[in-house]
Amino acid sequence: MFDFSQLRCFVAVAEELHFGRAAARLNMTQPPLSRQIQVLERVLDAQLLDRTSRSVRLTAAGRSFLPEAQRILRLAETAAHVTRQVAAGRAGVLKLGFTAASAYDFLPRLVTAYRAAMPEVTLSLREMVTKDQVEGLLSGQLDAALVRPMVTHRELEAARALAEPLVAAVPAEHALAARPALTPEDFGGAAFIAYAPHEARYFHDLVAGLFAEAGVQPRVLQQLTQIHSILALVRAGIGLALVPAAAERLRFEGVAFRPLVLPRAHPAELMLTWRRDHDNPLVDALRGIVSDLVH
Repeated sequence: MFDFSQLRCFVAVAEELHFGRAAARLNMTQPPLSRQIQVLERVLDAQLLDRTSRSVRLTAAGRSFLPEAQRILRLAETAAHVTRQVAAGRAGVLKLGFTAASAYDFLPRLVTAYRAAMPEVTLSLREMVTKDQVEGLLSGQLDAALVRPMVTHRELEAARALAEPLVAAVPAEHALAARPALTPEDFGGAAFIAYAPHEARYFHDLVAGLFAEAGVQPRVLQQLTQIHSILALVRAGIGLALVPAAAERLRFEGVAFRPLVLPRAHPAELMLTWRRDHDNPLVDALRGIVSDLVH
């Protein structure tokens, strides 16, 4: 079987049609150049060049072999370049999981920053609930994940990507919509759209803890999983809700968003999570970009 050095020698002579120029192009002398092509011709069992003291011409076999040899060399060069880029953490595929709510604001900003910093990387995005993201990390289906809340698992590491306040979502015609800001006490006994205790456990516990600390008990009418579904019921006038500030980006007509004044912060946190033993250098680049966005 021929090797790449023989192909490079043949391509140089075929393109230059002159052994002297081809040897100079390859930084070698003519005798070893001639030997490489002779070996290649023996391996292929075909004469590739017609040589005389005055000229060099491609044979029919040489003309047929030249584009194939050029293609093989280009593929080898591309493979080597991609491999170096992947090893250096500048190319490859990064599989990133995310929750639906993170797509309202943080994920678009992260994707924009990542593509600007890593233009040769293919970013594969997968919307999944936190439980499925954790399973994806552990099975290798994901390289990193944006989850709520922080996951405690001995095989995983995490860093905070976002901490945003909760805001009140009020029907635009509701009396509370006229106020510049609300407090937990405004929700006492009020019709309320809550988060499902199992499917949306993180937000359910966050909101329940906030009301418990304030000694307030709203009147829960519905328990839903998705924030956009909760806002749809608010728009219908069914009740009030608390949502992460990024939900304002959804621009629900008929819904007024108001700041929530609290004695202490109860932020909704988003965590970037990855395997401790990951072998994808793109994860480290992602961590750096997330850190820059946080700060």
